Amino acid sequence: MYEWLGPTMFLGALVILSLGYPVAFSLAAVGIIFGIIGVSLGIFDPILIRAMPSRVFGIAANFTLLAIPYFVFLGSMLEKSGLAEDLLETMGVLFGPLRGGLAIAVVIVGALLAATTGVVAATVVAMGMISLPIMLRYNYSKELACGVICAAGTLGQIIPPSIVLVVLGDQIGVSVGRLFLGSLIPGLLLSVSLAVYCYVIALIKPNVAPALPLSARTLHGWPLALRVLKVMVPPLFLILAVLGSIFFGIATATEAGAVGALGATLLALANRRLSFKTFRDVSDATMRVTTMVIFILIGSTSFSLVFRALSGDKFVFDLMANLPGGYWGFMVVSMLIVFFLGFFIDFFEICFIVIPLFVPVAQTLGIDLLWYGVILGANLQTSFLTPPFGFALFYLRGVAPPGITTAHIYRGVLPFIAIQISLLILIILFPALVSFLPNMAFGT
Repeated sequence: MYEWLGPTMFLGALVILSLGYPVAFSLAAVGIIFGIIGVSLGIFDPILIRAMPSRVFGIAANFTLLAIPYFVFLGSMLEKSGLAEDLLETMGVLFGPLRGGLAIAVVIVGALLAATTGVVAATVVAMGMISLPIMLRYNYSKELACGVICAAGTLGQIIPPSIVLVVLGDQIGVSVGRLFLGSLIPGLLLSVSLAVYCYVIALIKPNVAPALPLSARTLHGWPLALRVLKVMVPPLFLILAVLGSIFFGIATATEAGAVGALGATLLALANRRLSFKTFRDVSDATMRVTTMVIFILIGSTSFSLVFRALSGDKFVFDLMANLPGGYWGFMVVSMLIVFFLGFFIDFFEICFIVIPLFVPVAQTLGIDLLWYGVILGANLQTSFLTPPFGFALFYLRGVAPPGITTAHIYRGVLPFIAIQISLLILIILFPALVSFLPNMAFGT
């Protein structure tokens, strides 16, 4: 009789979110309003609402989510201590003699920062502020410069340690360590594809990505080699500390995050970049992001509690499980929903609201949740780039020089979106790209 309440509740939440209200409070408010409606109509017992505090404490005790502040701290420390800036400048000098060399350097730095931080906003902002003016100074096409920065900055969505994968692992019930290893090969393939595109387009159109002039190549020979070693060893050390400890079974993803946070702090100290102000700023950034995530999770928990009580999850299950085409019908529709939602709302909201509704259907249809989780991560990364609402585009627009318009950024990301969609199709067609490393590390 009241089957319409569940779908109405879901649509109401999406409408409120699209209006720009704070996510956590919007979800909680919708949950409370429909909870009151459900109790007043006698659809479910009020004791369900009283169960909410125990659910909140359960969130606070979630060991997996503890990885989020560690990885945010790690990324903020690298950014605010200047280690990321050193890496960008040195890679630019190293690859500058090549046509498209600066763009290739941006891809390499983006991959390294992704493999050490997993924080997309920090990566895009840092590279936008540092490398975009340099690329424009040496006559790079505005579109190519903007596109490669946005694309390389979003590598943190799929290259571990990714906060997206941490949240996805918690929501789909798959080990975060397995997700990290499963996404490593697709992430590296994407990085190589971006770099190859920059090199090829520079060969075809030399004027869009010229080599650095001789006057800009300030380091040569051994001094350059020593500089490269100095800036490459820290991120490689962090990658080994974080991913190596997971791969060899020494630590869980959460424990590896703690190791990475400590390692970043020690590197900043060793480079004499760790001041009280830096530590305070890093801690403040970590607290803000972590608090935002936890409040969104609390709001989404209250929402999902009432949504399930109104049988909304059953409605979604019946709808998605009986799509034409069965297995592939569900895959296509679920990917399209996540892709289009990524235009308007952040990945946290998608992970906390939509993904839990898809997981039971995926399990019923026999879909490997590890493979499905990596595909979702790659899909979310693509939506970060897609105009008109891709978040990476806004991050870059906020720090771009006055000569860069929104149109330059939109046109610049189009070929990189095509590359990412091609990779997404490749992962779907060849699941072994995802399963190979986890099977080797943990067994089948």
